[in-house]
Amino acid sequence: MPVTDTVKQDLVTAMKAGEKERVGTLRLLLSELQKDAKEGTGDETAVLRRERKRRVEAATAFRDGGRPELADAEDAEALIIEEYLPAELSDEELRVLVGEAVGETGATSPKDMGQVMKTTMAKVAGRADGKRVSGLVQEALRG
Repeated sequence: MPVTDTVKQDLVTAMKAGEKERVGTLRLLLSELQKDAKEGTGDETAVLRRERKRRVEAATAFRDGGRPELADAEDAEALIIEEYLPAELSDEELRVLVGEAVGETGATSPKDMGQVMKTTMAKVAGRADGKRVSGLVQEALRG
């Protein structure tokens, strides 16, 4: 079942249960998913990651600005969004995928990072943050 359908069902359930914060987050998430589908990309996982990243960055900014109550609200929204993301890969699983990508591309130096990243990110399929993948690729190509 597409994530959009799951979010719609969960939104109805949250509305019936009177969970105001969850309803607000799910409405926003549904809106972003529908907008992405209209634009034609249809990559629900990318939308979920982007929205979660926005919440995490906003929470950090609010904490730095001395507004912990707003930061807590952003953190709560990020947790709701995470429920719809696929399970993250462990570092060990990610290292295996990076090793496979290095072997497939024949990479030998940091100059080949672009090729290895492209191959690895295709295998990861949204189950790990690009920053984590980049760090492990750099580590693999250095040593």
